[in-house]
Amino acid sequence: MPQLIPNPAARRIFLDRHALIGAPSGAAKGQDLQGLIERIGFVQVDSINTVARAHDMILWSRRQSYRPPALKRLLEKDRSLWEHWTHDASILPTRLHGVWQHRFQRDEKRLHANWKSWFRDGYEEQFESILNRIAKDGPVGTADVGEGEVRGKGGWWDWHPSKTALEWLWRTGRLAITRRDGFAKIYDLTERVIPDQHRAPVPEEEVTDWACRSALRHLGFGTSGEIAAYWKAIPPEAARDWCRAALSRGEIIEVEVEGAEGQRRKSLAFPDILDAPPPDPLPRLRILSPFDPALRDRKRAEFLFGFFYRIEVFVPEPKRTWGYYVFPVLEGDRLVGRIDVKAFRDAGSLRVKAFWPEAGVKLTKGRLAKLEAELDRLAGFAGCDRVEFLDRWERETLALPRD
Repeated sequence: MPQLIPNPAARRIFLDRHALIGAPSGAAKGQDLQGLIERIGFVQVDSINTVARAHDMILWSRRQSYRPPALKRLLEKDRSLWEHWTHDASILPTRLHGVWQHRFQRDEKRLHANWKSWFRDGYEEQFESILNRIAKDGPVGTADVGEGEVRGKGGWWDWHPSKTALEWLWRTGRLAITRRDGFAKIYDLTERVIPDQHRAPVPEEEVTDWACRSALRHLGFGTSGEIAAYWKAIPPEAARDWCRAALSRGEIIEVEVEGAEGQRRKSLAFPDILDAPPPDPLPRLRILSPFDPALRDRKRAEFLFGFFYRIEVFVPEPKRTWGYYVFPVLEGDRLVGRIDVKAFRDAGSLRVKAFWPEAGVKLTKGRLAKLEAELDRLAGFAGCDRVEFLDRWERETLALPRD
């Protein structure tokens, strides 16, 4: 029979792989910050700045000495990190650029099939002129191109052709993001951004082996589908084939993972999965980004923690269950609630609109003290000098919707 990983052990293994078991203390710049990102794999980028941008809050949750200029230096000066696509726009170690060249090729085929129906015509005609302009005059952003082109309202489906061309050339590897001005991407030729030693393509058979092994190490355990989805660097069928072959060679084993409600799921893991159990989690409380890597796979989070979570930014306000941008709350190795909080920097205030505990969780005096301490720390990170609790911010547990 497959080895059983009980739910408490499964939660701790998974959180430990994502640097959420130990104290969120220690150095958070230079090689220490680089090492943290290598440990968790990648950091998703998102523009919403309700409290802090997703990539900054992900890092702050693990190292509360972290400040955004440290990440900017690694990206824009040291060039040890770069931006591209995993399941979404993400910050990755630059050493992975050779792996991503296979994805560039696959994406080009897929974009040819899809983008003609999504965007206005004319963007393909802009490829060479944009590349020539950047080669001659240097980096550009979307505001610098498209002179004389008809511009729509600026929505996702209404980019002007030169903006579409810039995004295409980035997604397919001809351009790279050299910096961000505010949050706007500034593009340059890839060879000017990615150091020479990282631009050699990795052989395709090595890509599959790397993608599966590294994903399984980052996840701790997973199905072939979860392994393929971690980096999205290989097709699902390639991950299935690798898993079958690795199982037959005895390099990985089948395990049964216990879910939060006692259900069991067959997964794969390396044979040493339980040889060195992670330490007991600290009882402190953390407020996580909705885009935290530990929550990226919503179904996995629901299975392991019994925590149903969906972002409601695109849900009309009258139809929202919780709020526009609600943050999960982690205590030890349990997700104990969600909080609606927003930074009003002009007023110097971090305002708490609502906190919903999970079923069976009480906001005791001790838990409230931990929440207030974390909110004070978060206020400082967000550039606020105080926390304000709005009327009726303590809410009752809600019955959870289901997809």
